[in-house]
Amino acid sequence: MSALASEHNAVNLSQGFPGFPVDPLLYELVYKASKDGFNQYAPMPGVKSLREGISNVISEIYGVYRDPETEITITSGATEALFAAVSVTVNRGDEVIIFDPAYDSYEPAVILNGGVPVRIPLTFPDFKIDRVEVLSAVNKKTKLIILNSPNNPAGTVISQSDFLFIKEIVLKNNLYILSDEVYEHIVFDGLKHHSVLEDDELFKRSFAVSSFGKTFHTTGWKVGYCAAPEELTSEFRKIHQYLTFSTSTPFQIALSQYITDIARIRNLKNFYSEKRDYFRSLLMKNGLKPFSASATYFQLLDYSGISDEYDLDFAVRLTKDFGVASIPLSVFYKNKTDNKVLRFCFAKENETLEKAVAALAKII
Repeated sequence: MSALASEHNAVNLSQGFPGFPVDPLLYELVYKASKDGFNQYAPMPGVKSLREGISNVISEIYGVYRDPETEITITSGATEALFAAVSVTVNRGDEVIIFDPAYDSYEPAVILNGGVPVRIPLTFPDFKIDRVEVLSAVNKKTKLIILNSPNNPAGTVISQSDFLFIKEIVLKNNLYILSDEVYEHIVFDGLKHHSVLEDDELFKRSFAVSSFGKTFHTTGWKVGYCAAPEELTSEFRKIHQYLTFSTSTPFQIALSQYITDIARIRNLKNFYSEKRDYFRSLLMKNGLKPFSASATYFQLLDYSGISDEYDLDFAVRLTKDFGVASIPLSVFYKNKTDNKVLRFCFAKENETLEKAVAALAKII
């Protein structure tokens, strides 16, 4: 869709990357780190000061201690961390539960490691876990559950009751959980993000993955991390060592200094909730029905009142004929479920959002 947007000079609200500048201080910190000579390989687990900084953030946000030496590893983006965690846990024939709509890297990672993806749709339109489906899917071959909350593309957070349900399933059946939490700090409306990091019992069987790209608008830096108990981290690092070995050193140095100010992370939800509210206010009269967007920087819009086209076809026509690119929700489903819903990224400058909504108004 980004390629199509470029071809037709459309406003690109499809791919999930912020459309505003990085904090100038981060530029300066990267430049200084490089100038000061931090241009060679970083340690395989990651720069120590950054791992310590992440440990401090976890302590501040979740009230628990995760050891930077033995439980935190810096990766080349969250996607590398996801692949490494799957590689640690999944052997040929193992089944892995994935909830639809799902981020597109989960299933290929499972298949490449010889596993069998078991796709379970979340309920629609509230995107909650279907407990009956989960209970019927778990068997002796089940090895891993991949959980994504805050959820991309749904823009929702898992409820406490569903979180505890997944915990019970994991512990009762000796499963592992891979928790994709890259949007952990972008949660609105007073809701709480339930993290495997803060549950000591569940953490023993968990990999928690996050990303500085999402948190600080630096998706192109590809700096992510994985927190897991020492036994799992030891195995995780064996995979990481032969995937990328290490991640950009000056970026790690810069981030280690930047995250010492915890307010930069705490204020993120206010920044994005204002973006969400502004985007939604612009949409009020154009016939597209917004879903509740309580997390991430994505907004789902129901277009069923405008067209009965298949969502992929409608998204393509919207890009070509009206100049706005989005992502059809069906591509996040194994069976390409079409609910007449498109995903839009509102992590853009206000002028960009205004231009997009003005174009969307023409489809009525």
